[in-house]
Amino acid sequence: MSYRKFVLLIAICFAGAFAQSYPTHNVNRPYTLRYLDYSPLLYRYHDMTTGSVPQTFFYPQVDSSFREKKDTSSLIFWHAENGRGKLNISPVFAWDIRGGKAFGDTITGYEGGMFMSGYIDSVEFWLDARIFTESHAEKDQGKWRSWDREFIEIQGNNKPDDVSGLLDEVPYSSYARYRGHIAMRMGWAVLDFGRDAQHWGPGYYNNLSLNQASVPYNQMSLSTKIGPLSVKSLYGDLDPGEGCAEDSRHCSMGKKVSRNLYGHRYELDFGNLMLGISELQIVYDLNHYWLFLPIVPLFMEKGNYSEDHNSGSIAFDFSYRFPIGLRLYSEFFLGDMESPQSLIRNDNIEAKWAWMAGVEYAKNFGAWKAGSIAEYSRIEPYIYTHFDPYTAQFAHLNYPIGSQAGPHSQSIDWLVYAKHAKHFQVQLKQGWLWKGECASDLNFPTPRFDHHSTGKYDGCEERHFLDGAKVQYTFAPAIAYMSRHYAISVENSRVFPRDRGNAFVARAMFLW
Repeated sequence: MSYRKFVLLIAICFAGAFAQSYPTHNVNRPYTLRYLDYSPLLYRYHDMTTGSVPQTFFYPQVDSSFREKKDTSSLIFWHAENGRGKLNISPVFAWDIRGGKAFGDTITGYEGGMFMSGYIDSVEFWLDARIFTESHAEKDQGKWRSWDREFIEIQGNNKPDDVSGLLDEVPYSSYARYRGHIAMRMGWAVLDFGRDAQHWGPGYYNNLSLNQASVPYNQMSLSTKIGPLSVKSLYGDLDPGEGCAEDSRHCSMGKKVSRNLYGHRYELDFGNLMLGISELQIVYDLNHYWLFLPIVPLFMEKGNYSEDHNSGSIAFDFSYRFPIGLRLYSEFFLGDMESPQSLIRNDNIEAKWAWMAGVEYAKNFGAWKAGSIAEYSRIEPYIYTHFDPYTAQFAHLNYPIGSQAGPHSQSIDWLVYAKHAKHFQVQLKQGWLWKGECASDLNFPTPRFDHHSTGKYDGCEERHFLDGAKVQYTFAPAIAYMSRHYAISVENSRVFPRDRGNAFVARAMFLW
């Protein structure tokens, strides 16, 4: 078997392909570990809406074209002449500055790490691992917060009574992040292990079961396709987040009781019509590995053991694509119900449901791709919650694994976007969010007894859905330029009422 030697590039090669090549179609990363490509999932949805690719709505997923791409732009690359393998390794460096009233601080961040991807025979993999350091204009370390909602560590001490010898040391925060996947193609299925966020359903912003904006977690999945039917089974290792309740610096100090996620995604593809079902089960201080099997109906298995240690959901969705580049979609999420009639009455705490609907228009204009997405979501009180705090909530590190608006909320999101020749992107997002007070926190306990007779707003000042809730309006333009080896982006977010604050993020990234 003949192999080409390792090749070390001293200068940047001006080929047309991106240096950052993945064996998967990925979700967006709105916080850390950003790609060269500013929003890859947005343009995957664009291509589905225009009819360029089939409709599928579970991500990340395997990119069948990865093996055919000849990536010679990395610092180190290797290709097997017989096509049995390849390897790409690239250093990555980035700088960003974040500030505004929403942060309460001005933060300068630096990051460095490594991106690698490749395959050998039936195994494909990629890894994006980086170390971050940040300096803060705000001198009170007690006000420092994690931007991406994961653990950060405060280095140094600038308190006047410091006696540890660190009085003159410049304080800063530091942390490390990674996402990655290693997958085995077995002919009839793909078995995948990784750390990432999952995105299930036809929505872009407000998927209710699993959402790309959630905090990433360690996971395992099995996916297969039989004719028009696609099936994906998922296991996820979640953190109840008890130590993170007030401060992300203390995430490692909570009780380490396990919270595990099991999920199944089923899709029937009829061309322009796609029908989907997502079912989830959260188990706390308890684990039943057979829930991973795609033939196990989770909504049935849920009733076979104590509800104190588990919670479940089932969601139904559809997406219909019109030939003119228009796509309509919706998702209905059910957490619990007394009966179908109780959902119509919607008068007790057992009627746990949420609904999302949206429309996308996409069009190609020569080298330009442009379009617009509008979505509406309504999430009832007690959605994602459980009987006791920090137990079987649909959450990881105190943030939902589904819609980030959380329980007792209503939102409207509208995005207008354009992209030129895979390099220049511009986006304008507007959002309207209403958030109730009652049963709107993930750790607000669901009453254990008298579910049928306990009203949704018993004991609350609110008497109706979003009673008295004020709207929060967000105006957020963004612009980005991406080349094969570097990317520059600027985002600005204006939030009204003004006391909610504004934020800006400027970022530059280099990958060889």
